[in-house]
Amino acid sequence: MICVMGGLAGVLLGVMGAWLVSQFAEITVVVTLNSIGISFLFAAATGIFFGFYPARKAAYLKRRIQG
Repeated sequence: MICVMGGLAGVLLGVMGAWLVSQFAEITVVVTLNSIGISFLFAAATGIFFGFYPARKAAYLKRRIQG
């Protein structure tokens, strides 16, 4: 869920930034669905990796029973 929210925030910031560049620099900026899709895929891959890898590593730790 965090990845989706981060991906949405990134897309919104990117579109707003592209709009600002086109307004102030008088450059035509095009935001395509491919670039939006790639950004969501990257956000999802980052979230899956940094969520799954440490959890898997922790799952294989040997338990030490204290007592």
